[in-house]
Amino acid sequence: MKTKLLMLLAVFCLALGVQAKKFPRIKFERTTIDMGTFSMDTPVQKCTFKFTNVGDAKLVINTVHASCGCTVADYPKDFIAPGASGEITVTYNGTGKMPGPFKKSIQVFSNSKEDLTRLFIQGQMTDVPVSQKTKK
Repeated sequence: MKTKLLMLLAVFCLALGVQAKKFPRIKFERTTIDMGTFSMDTPVQKCTFKFTNVGDAKLVINTVHASCGCTVADYPKDFIAPGASGEITVTYNGTGKMPGPFKKSIQVFSNSKEDLTRLFIQGQMTDVPVSQKTKK
């Protein structure tokens, strides 16, 4: 009886190992982008976060949330196959904002093994046009 029970348990454990679930995994080239210094004359700045699905199942980005209304993200709505790449374009709009440094976070929710990834943009908006600042 014990032998049959042990055999059944061994077969069950083997079946679990064979049926291991496959996961997508999102891997970004970088998670922070410095937008540098720009003038209030050009308050809208864009950058792109590139990523690859390094997992073994289709990746789906469910939603992307920015930390405030001045930051908007555009992301792929289709499946990203294993080994394929994609981009998330982030637009910062400093219109009506005070000049100075900023750092914003973007949360990426997906079906990846790590379901939440945080991205960051940072920079410095100045009230002096950049071209005048470099002439001094």
